[in-house]
Amino acid sequence: MKIRRLSAAIAAVASGALLFSACSSPLGGDEGEGGSEDGGSVEAEGPCKADLGDVTTAEGDIKVANEQELFAYNGLTSDTYSTYNSAILDRMQGSFFYFGTDGTICHDDAWGSYEALSDTEVQYTLSDEATWSDGTPVTYADYLLDWATQAITADIAVSDDATEEPLFNHVSGLTMGDYVPAGPEADAADAKQFTYNYERVNADWEILVGPALPAHVVAEQIGVTTEELVDAIHNLDADVLEDAAEFWNEGWLLDKPGELPDPALTPSSGPYMFAEGGWSAGQSVTLTANPDYWGPAPASETLTFRQIASDGQIQALQNGDLDVIQPNGPTVDTIDQIEALGDSVTLQTGQTLIWEHLDFNFREGSIFSDDEGGLAAREAFALCVPRQKIVDDLIKPVDSTAVVMNAREVFPFQDTYEEVTSASYDGRYDEVDIEAAQAKFAESGLEEGTEVRIGYLDPNPRRTDTVSAIKASCDEVGFEIVDSGSGTFFDEELGNGDYEVALFAWAGSGQITSGENIYSTPGGQNYGEYSNETVDEAWETLSTSTDPAVHTEQQKIIEKELWDTLFGIPLYAHPGVVASSSSVNNVRQTATQGGVTWNAEQWQRAE
Repeated sequence: MKIRRLSAAIAAVASGALLFSACSSPLGGDEGEGGSEDGGSVEAEGPCKADLGDVTTAEGDIKVANEQELFAYNGLTSDTYSTYNSAILDRMQGSFFYFGTDGTICHDDAWGSYEALSDTEVQYTLSDEATWSDGTPVTYADYLLDWATQAITADIAVSDDATEEPLFNHVSGLTMGDYVPAGPEADAADAKQFTYNYERVNADWEILVGPALPAHVVAEQIGVTTEELVDAIHNLDADVLEDAAEFWNEGWLLDKPGELPDPALTPSSGPYMFAEGGWSAGQSVTLTANPDYWGPAPASETLTFRQIASDGQIQALQNGDLDVIQPNGPTVDTIDQIEALGDSVTLQTGQTLIWEHLDFNFREGSIFSDDEGGLAAREAFALCVPRQKIVDDLIKPVDSTAVVMNAREVFPFQDTYEEVTSASYDGRYDEVDIEAAQAKFAESGLEEGTEVRIGYLDPNPRRTDTVSAIKASCDEVGFEIVDSGSGTFFDEELGNGDYEVALFAWAGSGQITSGENIYSTPGGQNYGEYSNETVDEAWETLSTSTDPAVHTEQQKIIEKELWDTLFGIPLYAHPGVVASSSSVNNVRQTATQGGVTWNAEQWQRAE
């Protein structure tokens, strides 16, 4: 059994916690550096993709688990954004950057380059060779359309403040209209270089321009040329834009499971493309190497994403039906079963940028709101939550490096964690203190037996066990802990405030400012309606600076205020588990929500 763990030294990262605020989501389940030591494997020296040198694409298929069905070529709508969809699409759609194993922003030099000309002006240059698989060059037109999908309102205007009704159903809403009202600028529709002029400094400027979809396909489908589509965006031509939005929103939906559309509708700009007849509904999606890809050649001819649930993945790995797995919600049983497979597999474990937490409901009438039990009630609860026991019993058996997490915007394996936590948290809730909790409960004025409904998405055995541990401790204080796990928690209870404490996780990658959407007033994902002027001001300072030192200092302020007012209680970074056939090289665990397929184009069979 080869066992690799994501080391804290390799995983050091200066950037912040979560992926795009509008794109990150509370996780109902759970969502490593290293590679096989077999011959042919290349050991990476950092968090980005390894330099494999000259690669010749080898015949054969590598099979990886991917639990959900494919449902769109356009994975950027609010209805289609999914880590499972992205696992496939990211192999087909290029970008200027990707997230490394620890959230580091890595550059894809084969795609192009970008440069900050000033604090608010960024110039992008596409590779002269960057081309869609149908032979059409990747150009400014693709990125102008990408901007339009995040900027044009339903009444055909550029967004003023990102609050209007959007024309395109982009998962990020109208953010780019707010940031860049003039849109990207270039000399011509087919230009390989374009410039973004931002209205203000943005801490996350490096990741605002992501994958773009083919503008020439949209143009053809609505009966105009690419140049005419570009002109229509510049001139806000309602007739053309409404048709473009209708296709962009719905034309790439794969609503006939097992039936891939005409390849002309789904060209690739990445190392892989849909294989002909490569979709078996409810079973698998197969990608094949893109013969016209100009970047590093994919190491293996085909990748097959097999739709196998977590509870069947280990058996499938043992049978050879899968080569790579990343079980969702790994437990100690998961580790035991993988280790039982012996030297035929390589096991990788480590902390991830997904973190578990307990959030209080601050809405009027809630027992933890400031007009009811207030801070004293929240302190009483925090003093009785057995955080160390939860980590020791439920997480360390999966990842021995796991620790109780004492921050929200930095992770225990990141290099600024100790600096931020030492300045913001004094350890007052490290250990259970029933006597102190009882005193705070009395101070709060709550009645003995006050119910605390802990809501989470059920079924989830780990969270059920977490609630049981909290109940065993906090019922001694005077609370009556109620397990309110529900199959509709994210659809109903969380958004409606139908809980006292919410138990879930945020998924992350490398965005610096995504927490602003969670803790600020009124953040779109601030479900408990917490509001604090100090926190709001710190986020404003942080988000309008590109200086990492400023980010760290503001994180200290934010974290201290969130602890002092008890927004909620962080628990732990989720453990990640990846297992792969020992015959497959270059499989690397990642801490980000991109999942194990983040470098799948580098996987290859050992010779």
